[in-house]
Amino acid sequence: MSTQHRTRGRRALLTGIGLIAGVALIAGCASGGTAPAADESAAPTEGGDVTFLIDSLGATWIPNNSSISSYQGHIWGHVTDKLIYVDAEGNLSPWVAESWEESEDKTEFTITLKDGVTFSDGTPLDAAAVVANIDIWAKGRPDEGINRIGLFPAANYDRAEAVDETTVKVYFTAPTLSFIPTLAYHGSILLSPETLALPADQQADLSNDIGSGPFVVESWAEGDSVLLTKRDDYDWGPEALNHDGAAYLDSITYKQVAEPTLRTSSVQSGQADVAYNASPQELDPLKDEGFEIAVPRYLGFVNGYALNTTVAPFDDPLVRQAVQHGIDRDEILSTVYTSDWQAAESFIQSNVPEATDHSDQFAFDPDQAADLLDEAGWVEGADGVRTKDGQELAFTLYPNPYLATSQAVDELVAQQLSDLGFAVTLEAYDVPTYGQKVIGNAAIPANEITRSFVDVGTVAGVLTSQKKGDEDWFKVGTSDQTLNDLSNQIATATDRDERAAVADELQEYVLAQAYFVPLTQIVQRVYVQNPALEGVTYNGLAYAYYLDAYLTE
Repeated sequence: MSTQHRTRGRRALLTGIGLIAGVALIAGCASGGTAPAADESAAPTEGGDVTFLIDSLGATWIPNNSSISSYQGHIWGHVTDKLIYVDAEGNLSPWVAESWEESEDKTEFTITLKDGVTFSDGTPLDAAAVVANIDIWAKGRPDEGINRIGLFPAANYDRAEAVDETTVKVYFTAPTLSFIPTLAYHGSILLSPETLALPADQQADLSNDIGSGPFVVESWAEGDSVLLTKRDDYDWGPEALNHDGAAYLDSITYKQVAEPTLRTSSVQSGQADVAYNASPQELDPLKDEGFEIAVPRYLGFVNGYALNTTVAPFDDPLVRQAVQHGIDRDEILSTVYTSDWQAAESFIQSNVPEATDHSDQFAFDPDQAADLLDEAGWVEGADGVRTKDGQELAFTLYPNPYLATSQAVDELVAQQLSDLGFAVTLEAYDVPTYGQKVIGNAAIPANEITRSFVDVGTVAGVLTSQKKGDEDWFKVGTSDQTLNDLSNQIATATDRDERAAVADELQEYVLAQAYFVPLTQIVQRVYVQNPALEGVTYNGLAYAYYLDAYLTE
């Protein structure tokens, strides 16, 4: 059966009820993961349709509000381009921006654009369009329900100007080394000025959102699927990929399928090409069957708990430190994950160039953890739960629905901490409810969190609330002067080597205060793939990119 015939069969299934119900399979579909390996010397095959099964398509398509999502980011990454490309080691290279320069004091930046780039409606992606995008990334339109882009260095942003059709100058009121790297962040997507001018309710209609990427939105059904078809005149992919011209694939269908085992079984049976967010326990057997498994790490923070310093019991640093030393991360890695996952060495991923190893600061040591709780005045009761002043040593964990393994990890952590006298309960929600009840809730004692970023200079904006829009992960506000000073130094540095030294000091300090409890290095995006799909690339944000991908027979 030819590739074209096979993929048409899959698309027919996806538009019906068979995949949703999980009971119907198409007779005569492609074979499973035992297909022979393709000849790597062969030229890529033109044509073919890929089906990508994803656990959610999120709650909105407003670009500024959804492009940083682990789910919608896949679609935006193919409908839009970025000014700069970042690889898994944090290296930057040209994309729509052909080159860039920065002033000595890192307050002025000049971006030179490629000639001939257009949006899919034929309008030019010129300097005026880039200025419109930078303005909305920095400011958003919050009164209209359009957010600014998180981690964009907005606090010191002054303005952007179009010098001529291919030259943009950007001005900041203070040194902003993180600006250029942030142009590679997955939220920094380039959209037509016409799209940006639309009100939020019209931007939420994905068919209204015009990008310059290698694919366009052919159709979409909210909460169900998005069909992308290739753009034939595309010819300005990332320089690092060395790909000339349009994509090889004809289409990509993103289909929402909530059940993880159904996603993977659909790839096994040949009904789909990619299953996203598979359970780690499934990966080794799937590898043995011949399926491709990708577990790229992204640049950013590790997976762990940001502790709320204003809520008991984590208003006491001794209790926070006890949690750090009371968690057995080796047991988490061996029980929940596979050898593809790595232990945390800091609260920043080890592939970030400025990351340093501080694992000794939160090493598993139950005796030390117990001593810390004793020192804090928590006394173990007959039932094993510690109490102080009539209150139990208790808190609730809220598993992060964006991480397939979160609940299993939280359950194991709850067991480990119960051995020390904690009473830990879990409350699990789906993605929409989690957004309503957990994200932004200042009463949550421990927020299981991770975050991608492209440049370490942006971390200051999540640690304190010195400037409008800062996220203040630990609810310290501006009360910790040392944290304020370190955050300011890293945000306003003009020399990258000097900034790396400050980043090391900042990591040591945050961990010494036990503001953050690292768990493991994050692999948030897990891909199980049909071995006939080749040429997939993964950027520094761990997103699969299909410009260079193709299907073999």
